[in-house]
Amino acid sequence: MVAEKVKIILEDGKAISQMFSDAQAMIAEFGAENVYNFSIGNPSAEPPEAVKQAMIDELNCQNPTYLHGYTGGLGYADVRQAVADHENETFGTKFSANNVVMTVGAAGGLNLVFQLLMNPGDEVITFTPYFSEYKCYATNVDAALVLSETDENFQPKLDVFESLLTEKTRIVLINSPNNPTGAVYSEDMLKKIAAIMEKKQKEFGTVMYMVSDEPYRYIAYDNVDVPYITKICKNAIVANSFSKSLSLPGERIGFLIIPSEIEGYQEIYEAANVINRTLGFVNAPALIQRGVARCLNAEIDVEGYKKNRDALYAGLIEAGYECVKPQGAFYMFVKTPIADDWEFYKKAQKYHLVLGPGVAFGGPGYVRISYCVDYDMIVKALPQFKQLMDDIRAEQKK
Repeated sequence: MVAEKVKIILEDGKAISQMFSDAQAMIAEFGAENVYNFSIGNPSAEPPEAVKQAMIDELNCQNPTYLHGYTGGLGYADVRQAVADHENETFGTKFSANNVVMTVGAAGGLNLVFQLLMNPGDEVITFTPYFSEYKCYATNVDAALVLSETDENFQPKLDVFESLLTEKTRIVLINSPNNPTGAVYSEDMLKKIAAIMEKKQKEFGTVMYMVSDEPYRYIAYDNVDVPYITKICKNAIVANSFSKSLSLPGERIGFLIIPSEIEGYQEIYEAANVINRTLGFVNAPALIQRGVARCLNAEIDVEGYKKNRDALYAGLIEAGYECVKPQGAFYMFVKTPIADDWEFYKKAQKYHLVLGPGVAFGGPGYVRISYCVDYDMIVKALPQFKQLMDDIRAEQKK
């Protein structure tokens, strides 16, 4: 029998599991070419050629014992310095290797941060809709995930946010560009969030940290600015990943930025070296660490995602759907024409459309459409979306 904590995680993850299993069942029945699978965020953009060459170069030039050995909990020192240099060059920061921890993706980084900062009963606040596994990460450390509402444009309601901060609040978790909405928080918005946190810390006599989950940082459109939070909030930690920026989700490689200025930096950074191992990761994948360090300036085809976004958005609006045009990431959060998003999700399957029910992301009444797919699939799927809407409207008139 599984542990009670695991039962909670399994219950919370039912919607996502159902989405995956339904997609596989439909593909088995109708063939992949006849199923429009918008359910998962698996990048369709190919990794840059520089990534492949970097891995080859590492395999050819490094001592095998060194290349494939343990790297220590923090990661290779020269890789950490390369990441720090890249952040400094890109964002005008002043980090060193001692501000970087190489992690098993952004997910591994967030779990590490939660372990480092949170005690049982502590609270982490994030904004809805949200990446559903955040609740699992909080459950892992016996903490509570507190959900703060956003407005019709998926921007935080600051009065609601302020009312939710308590003496137990330890982390405010930011995800911008956002999964599942594609929303981006402006510098002004982040400054207001930071100011509210500062006010409440003084009121409660506590320490709070702003943690930014940034796997979609480099997937932003129309010259929108994605602010760097360590320049806005003193107690800020960045969790990033190469899963989307270099299309390497399966390689499980990311990093944390832990600035020297944060409260308790020395203790936190030293603890990261130990906790990264005791979580079971031991260290981030060695070869992939070295490979990505060689191609930190490489880029994927973001224009391809933009083309997908524009075509999908235009087609859905024309068909009568309501949605906010995403500023970043590769997801569109679309209002369902019927109140029950699970019912809509099931209806969509009759048109061979596999979507993400909004309730799985804390956004009932919506579906998430992941448009990191081949452009041709979007073109072929749009008539199905239109027919689905037309049929629902016909039913509603009866």
